Amino acid sequence: MNSHLFTTYQLGHIYLQNRIIMAPMTRSRAIGNIPNSLMAKYYAQRATAGLIITEAIAVSPNALGYTNIPGIFNEEQVNGWKLITKAVHKNGGKIFAQLIHTGRIGHVSNLPAGGVILAPSAVRADGQIWTNEGMKEYGQPKAMTIADINNVQKEFTEAAKNAIEAGFDGVELHGANGYLLEQFLSPFTNLRTDDYGGSVEKRIRIVHETVSAISGAIGPDKVGLRLSPFSLANDMTVYSDTTETYLGVAKKVNDIGIAYLHILENGDGAIPRTLKKEIGKTFTQTIILAGNYDRDRAEDDIRSGLGNLIAFGRPFINNPDLVTRFRNNWLLSDNLDSSTFYNGDEKGYLDYRPYQDSAIAV
Repeated sequence: MNSHLFTTYQLGHIYLQNRIIMAPMTRSRAIGNIPNSLMAKYYAQRATAGLIITEAIAVSPNALGYTNIPGIFNEEQVNGWKLITKAVHKNGGKIFAQLIHTGRIGHVSNLPAGGVILAPSAVRADGQIWTNEGMKEYGQPKAMTIADINNVQKEFTEAAKNAIEAGFDGVELHGANGYLLEQFLSPFTNLRTDDYGGSVEKRIRIVHETVSAISGAIGPDKVGLRLSPFSLANDMTVYSDTTETYLGVAKKVNDIGIAYLHILENGDGAIPRTLKKEIGKTFTQTIILAGNYDRDRAEDDIRSGLGNLIAFGRPFINNPDLVTRFRNNWLLSDNLDSSTFYNGDEKGYLDYRPYQDSAIAV
């Protein structure tokens, strides 16, 4: 049976060499929040993916919920990303920047001086986060004013324009995993009674407006949105109108005409297959599916029409040549060391070897 994974695919304005997507994964190598040559090598090693979606990139100082994550809100950061996009393109790859505001998932110790933890409402997340002083309870967020909401939308839009300037092929908005945009979607984290809270229509408003603003700035064919319905990540929960909410988002962004929706199924919250099918009917452009896929399941879900592209996360960490291994039915590496996921240096980052060594241009 012919493989669907290795067929070419048109995504918005670009052509992909295959349907295997490298999923966004935070790796905490951006010391001082500046992208660097270490990261350029890492992404270049994985440029055989049809599309690379970067780790989450903060759109502003207040969006820096974690230590050593990259930003894209100043000139030094943009110049750092130029190294990375150039390296990926030199090796034949395509790359989108994932843009994030962490919202209530953060701590002031991880923010620059004067930074503020912002959220739809002053609902503190239950749990702890790593800081340079060790693990600490999540900080108490400030409920956003309308001015704050308008400012965050401008920050996302400016970050998207910066991404295009830095050479990215497009951007993905991080609306998943309990970060700011998803915090607005949930009635448990969004207790507002104004135009951005209450009904489904009002809770999805910021996502719709932000996607619309970015699409107007860089073109809808360069924009994607990641969602994680039914996920429990970062102290989120399922609610009675979860299905209605996500179908509402899908319809709104479909009307804008963005390139894709990226649907993530976390291990802590399964998405009903019926919802995936309904999202696929509502959103008529490309669907990327993610969530503990192996090659066989990926083939099945493309063949059945459930999704068009499949994103792989952790397998890309210790298999920089994942696409080649899949294509040749070579064994995948099983030496993944989780203790090095966020340690800030080359160990567990650049030292995983391809099945057959080859030159990587940077």
